[in-house]
Amino acid sequence: MKDRILMQQDVAGKRKELPEAIFASALMRRSLGFFLLLGLLIAASVSASGAINSMNLGAKYDATNSQITFRVYSSRATRIELYLYKTAFGAQEQVKYVMVKDAQNVWSKTASVSTLQNTYGITGTVYYGYRAWGPNWPYNAAWTKGSSTGFISDVDAQGNRFDPNKLLLDPYAVEISHDPTTPSQTNGVVYASGAINRNTDTGTLAPKGLVLPTDTTSIGVKPTRALKDDIIYEVHVRGLTQNDTSISAAFRGTYKGAGLKATYLASLGITAIEFLPVQETQNDTNDVVPNTTAGDNYWGYSTLNFFAPDRRYSSDKTAGGPTREFKAMVKSFHDAGIKVFTDVVYNHTGEGYAYNTNDITTYNLISWRGLDNPTYYSLTADFLSSWDNTGVGGNYNTRNIVAQNLIVDSLAYWRDALGTDGFRFDLASVLGNTCEHGCYNYDKLNANTALNRIPAELAPRPAAGGSGVDLIAEPWAIGGNSYQVGNFPAGWSEWNGIYRDTFRKAQNKLGVDPVTTGTLATRFAGSSDLYQDDGRKPWNSINFIVAHDGFTLKDLYSYNTKNNNQAWPYGASDGGEDNNLSWDQGNIAADQRRAARTGFAFLMLSAGTPMITGGDEYLRSLQGNNNGYNLDSIANWLNYTWDVDQTNFNTYAARLMAFRKAHPALRPVNFYSAIDNNGNVMEQLRWFKPDGNVADNAYFTDVNNHAIAYRIDGTEFADPNSAIYVAYNGWSGNVTFTLPWPGAGKNWYRVTDTSNWNEGANTVVVPGSEAFIGGEFTTYVLNGRAVLLLIAK
Repeated sequence: MKDRILMQQDVAGKRKELPEAIFASALMRRSLGFFLLLGLLIAASVSASGAINSMNLGAKYDATNSQITFRVYSSRATRIELYLYKTAFGAQEQVKYVMVKDAQNVWSKTASVSTLQNTYGITGTVYYGYRAWGPNWPYNAAWTKGSSTGFISDVDAQGNRFDPNKLLLDPYAVEISHDPTTPSQTNGVVYASGAINRNTDTGTLAPKGLVLPTDTTSIGVKPTRALKDDIIYEVHVRGLTQNDTSISAAFRGTYKGAGLKATYLASLGITAIEFLPVQETQNDTNDVVPNTTAGDNYWGYSTLNFFAPDRRYSSDKTAGGPTREFKAMVKSFHDAGIKVFTDVVYNHTGEGYAYNTNDITTYNLISWRGLDNPTYYSLTADFLSSWDNTGVGGNYNTRNIVAQNLIVDSLAYWRDALGTDGFRFDLASVLGNTCEHGCYNYDKLNANTALNRIPAELAPRPAAGGSGVDLIAEPWAIGGNSYQVGNFPAGWSEWNGIYRDTFRKAQNKLGVDPVTTGTLATRFAGSSDLYQDDGRKPWNSINFIVAHDGFTLKDLYSYNTKNNNQAWPYGASDGGEDNNLSWDQGNIAADQRRAARTGFAFLMLSAGTPMITGGDEYLRSLQGNNNGYNLDSIANWLNYTWDVDQTNFNTYAARLMAFRKAHPALRPVNFYSAIDNNGNVMEQLRWFKPDGNVADNAYFTDVNNHAIAYRIDGTEFADPNSAIYVAYNGWSGNVTFTLPWPGAGKNWYRVTDTSNWNEGANTVVVPGSEAFIGGEFTTYVLNGRAVLLLIAK
């Protein structure tokens, strides 16, 4: 039988970049009635919920470090034993204790530190795990490790999967000792149930929790910047510095190394760094077979523990080292004014799914499943199998209150203890599931979902900035009614996949997939059709053209199809989306660079919160691999040795980000409308046809139109010295734009034109050196597939 730990790769990295319906109206407005109703529902949820970690789960020292109390939840276990170890791997326990259950179904045991030291020889770090018995495997005093004594079935009609031969990791452990498989222990099937493996004891092999004293490492001062003012940089901790020769080899690919890039990222213009998953995942075996992708899990979307920072990314792997180093990294970013977001995965876990289709017996028992399977996982209606709405294993049971508690408790831990400023939620529609077992149904109105508990109990950051967390959803999953772009409740921002697809089509599918100028206008202006109806704002739209999951920015405009079946280090990778809305621009390098400049300009000149992916700022390429989930290689690590074109693009990106940050008119808190002193609605943005006339509905809805422009009056955004004019020519040929009024006594000056003729280090000019263009009615010829940015002075 093949190794399931190694086989259950990060299929989340393979999920599709889902195509989305396009809304045509640029001026869509909807009622706020839903928003008011949701506020009442969330208020009710707050009153019903308890304090963070109200059951005090986990393993903790007391105030004097003289006692350790272990507390773990199981509603179905009939017996749980605590096993304590002197070392993490290869040795038997030093002592075991029988735990006692209370009325809340919490099993607990308090151990004396002096007894552990003097009687049992545990004088250093305390490692621990649990063994559990239940209805499908009742306790029998004659049981010994590796025996089947007491066994009835691998799973019973209530979904119980207890197996005392499997040492179980505490779901609330704050660090873990090692991954289930390691270079010296590659046999993942030892964790399986079923006839072949149920009697295999994992006590000496299994990952164990570490008991840590309170850590006092500083996280610095958290930035309080409004999300609307952020520019997000999505990147992998390891990939950020693993190939950076300016950093000591000991720190490359680590939290320490990442913190050393804070100055660079701040100078680039980044205000929030979003790390791909940094909670523990199976990656100790990434390099077991050198120079191949065999068994590699690079992205990390199969979580083994929701509290523990991943040890692989720490240069200090001693007990408490990953926690200290992560916090020190956070401080480095905070000191540079940069928020730290982490990508979190609460829709499934690293325990995986059934070994074989229709096999109800053989599942891995590493943590949650062996403690309380029906509490922590959604199951089929007969409770015998996993319910899967993610394509990567059984759904985590986000409907169950105890499973929800773990989500909220771990988020609070990362926020409070580790200093994280915000979270991006993988396949976040699963958080809105209203059905525990046998079905799936997303409902944003239901206050009892994890989706609504999270903003109710972890206060979102206010629109104007301040304390709180930034909550960002990937608003889709797989199957059912899980595709929910624009349909998340108040308090949530979303990856706007419709924004992504609209601009990809506009650039790459002219004459193939029609995109109206009204659709373009809606996306430029913050996607009011998606977010306004439930009281959300333009900045709740996380605008992106590419993400880690798919083509890089350069490859989006350099390849017609994915190129995943290539040799190491750029492949091979399976899966990957086939419908990428990409185009190689006729394989003309200059046109590819222009397309990348234009795509980047869309992001920086749109209302909403822009997100770029690490390496986009210098046109990183994966040579057409659009699914690098398994590429823990030099190809997927960022490179800091650039050619002339990459250096020029880096300058272009930094200057355009600086322009965005300098002009609040590009970062509206509302949908470009305000109320004057007389109660009248003032439109703060006006749309123009190329001929200089105001665009009307007929122009917006005609699929034969591909050029649009807009003017924003900066005087209404605390930017009294300038108006901004942006024109986009989506045609393949030139279009002449007639410029609108720049303001009394002012003229238009060019900041950038993404056309081919304007390549080089000064594609975006430095402030004060803008080229004079002219006043009202001046004409400007804009090349095909280019963006023009003017400022009034």
